[in-house]
Amino acid sequence: MSFFEKLKQGLLKTKNAFFGKIDDICRRFVRIDEDFFEELEELLMTADVGVETTEYVLDTLRERVRDERATEPEAVKSLLVDILLETVGEAQPLKLETTPSVILVIGVNGVGKTTSIGKIAAELKSRGKRVVVAAADTFRAAAVEQLAVWCDRAGVSLIKQGTGADPASVVYDAIQSVKSRGDVLIIDTAGRLHNKKNLMDELAKINRVVHRELPDADIETLLVLDAATGQNGIMQAKEFKNAANITGLILTKLDGTAKGGVAISVKRELDIPVKFIGVGEQIDDMKPFVPKEYIQALFGENE
Repeated sequence: MSFFEKLKQGLLKTKNAFFGKIDDICRRFVRIDEDFFEELEELLMTADVGVETTEYVLDTLRERVRDERATEPEAVKSLLVDILLETVGEAQPLKLETTPSVILVIGVNGVGKTTSIGKIAAELKSRGKRVVVAAADTFRAAAVEQLAVWCDRAGVSLIKQGTGADPASVVYDAIQSVKSRGDVLIIDTAGRLHNKKNLMDELAKINRVVHRELPDADIETLLVLDAATGQNGIMQAKEFKNAANITGLILTKLDGTAKGGVAISVKRELDIPVKFIGVGEQIDDMKPFVPKEYIQALFGENE
């Protein structure tokens, strides 16, 4: 099964609960009026697109309906698809042009950070990259054990120390390893809110080690968000954004929620691109985010 088919299946809850109902609106309304827009607003809000982004989408849609004198609901649906694509923005792949490059992964416990690291490691290995993972979440013994399982599945190297070890020391060891036998270093970090001072100090220390040892390396800082948390996830991301230079988002568990519309609003509200999405538990169920495929899957369209 292609990843697009998995994406369509993973977004079925969102599509059936909300976006699929747009077709029903288009069938019921013979003309475009304010009642039409009110029902559309309710669908977007329920799909967790968010207040600000929903208002933007509908205001833009009203303008285009007026400018293009669209009168048929199907024509309006086509305009809506275009606006949603523009809102999500262009695909922005990982910038890993240097050898080695670094991916720093942050996020609270429970969002799928460990599994995301394993899946991204497997994805990069499939592209021919030699991946080294640093188990720098040393405060939770289970974190290292879980990461070891995923690294074994992905067939990549794991650098670890004992529980309670200095995370920056683990990162230093991992950097020496990737310098000699790797292309990409992925760093796991402690899964607690990074606006806590001690944790921010820890993250700053890790960054200092990376910049000292790999001064010219491309560095991606990816924040993992659980899609099921919807707009709460965006609020969480705003806290992280105040504390770290986030370059991209990983949206996990899109298959377990009817709030898949959150991917539409994150780029507009945070100005941070979604770089990976996950739609399942298997190691190949996470891929780089392709906005067009995502919107097509929401509307149940084919590639």
